[in-house]
Amino acid sequence: MIVYVYAVAYMTTAVSMLRGVNLGPYKRVKMDALRELYESLGLLDVQTYVQSGNIVFRTRARSLAGVAAKIEAEIEQRFGFSSTVILRTPDEMRRVVARNPFAERSGIEPSKFLVTFLSREPDEDARKKVLGIPAQPEELRLDGREMYIYFPNGMARPKLSLAAVARALKIPSTGRNWNTVVKLLEMAEALTGKL
Repeated sequence: MIVYVYAVAYMTTAVSMLRGVNLGPYKRVKMDALRELYESLGLLDVQTYVQSGNIVFRTRARSLAGVAAKIEAEIEQRFGFSSTVILRTPDEMRRVVARNPFAERSGIEPSKFLVTFLSREPDEDARKKVLGIPAQPEELRLDGREMYIYFPNGMARPKLSLAAVARALKIPSTGRNWNTVVKLLEMAEALTGKL
């Protein structure tokens, strides 16, 4: 009797968010160049979204931390600047959306609602410091590796000091407004459906 064993190739989808690209005159990169960089690392079905460093892709790699490190190194090599790369799986993005602390409240404007993705979960001391920072009229909630902030008067001149929050956290992070978060989840789910 002959037994055939078929290996199923491992594949996962990831949402990649770069910190601080294309926000001012520095750290400028075209999305075509970024897509090419990701493809050169063997990442598959690479798709970009808007100009702020959002990429969705598939990979055979089992370690997303390893993938992030390779992307960071290649960005520095090719473009001459460093940028933290935050990765989330579609399941993690679904949980980010499901944990929205403002979901039950009407009148929340998606363009004034920011999710900050942290590279790791803050320790208790950092959490206490962040939650102790005066935030009114903004509202800040920390939940795992995400920080949800609502800016009722917009993000242009908030009372909440985002620099103070960053100093308290001491964790690399990058923020995306709610519309972008939802769109990245949709893209990741569509790509996952191709697996």
